[in-house]
Amino acid sequence: MNTPISALLDRKGAVLHTAAPAETVAAVVARMNRHHIGSVLVLDGAKLTGIFTERDVLRRVVGAGLDPNGTVVADVMTRQVLTVTPATTLDQAVKIFTEKRCRHLPVIESGELRGLVSIGDVTRWLSEAHRVEAEQLKNYIAGGVPT
Repeated sequence: MNTPISALLDRKGAVLHTAAPAETVAAVVARMNRHHIGSVLVLDGAKLTGIFTERDVLRRVVGAGLDPNGTVVADVMTRQVLTVTPATTLDQAVKIFTEKRCRHLPVIESGELRGLVSIGDVTRWLSEAHRVEAEQLKNYIAGGVPT
């Protein structure tokens, strides 16, 4: 689907959940649980320095036997963050999710953080687009006018 990520962000909104590098894992995980989200972007001021995900918690905190109350996010976050632009298409995003085995992509435009899309956001968008297309085809076959 050649729909740009910007269309998804326009519908979803650009609410961003962020953390500071010096916050404890326990505090950030509590916030992630409260908001029912799987990741936060780690910002040093306005600069994206990493992403902290559920996978980081499992592998780098729990798996390593670290104390979440005494470990800061900067020590266990993913530093090499894959990003996309608002012009990136949904098909391109799906390819990144599949090939790079990631679940979240920050959206950057002219060096500025514009939003975050998840594999769930893209899947919901594609599912709705397919539902609408199927309904239009059904109406066409039945001799009706597409809505």
